[in-house]
Amino acid sequence: MSVPLYQAKAEFFRTLGHPARIRILELLSDRDHAVHELLAEIAIEPSNLSQQLAVLRRTGLVASRRYDGEVIYSVSVPEVRDLLVAARQILGVMAASQADLEPELTRDIR
Repeated sequence: MSVPLYQAKAEFFRTLGHPARIRILELLSDRDHAVHELLAEIAIEPSNLSQQLAVLRRTGLVASRRYDGEVIYSVSVPEVRDLLVAARQILGVMAASQADLEPELTRDIR
């Protein structure tokens, strides 16, 4: 029995539901990175980075390969970059609409 599309989408967004995973995908969207490069860019313990990379590998969003004794990670689905850009744009719109409400919210109620 197949999974409904809305359920698959929910699982996909749960995969993205960790800040470290988002940051990993942002970095890998620019270029491939070795593990030590990711550690230099993300304030995270090596074991935690390994766990987050494993989640992204299991879902097929990232791939790994060995090169000169290092593990190099890359994005498997280039459209992830489009999703991250769209999320940034959505957050910008949301922030702007909330800023429009700020005068109303800070107005003295008497």
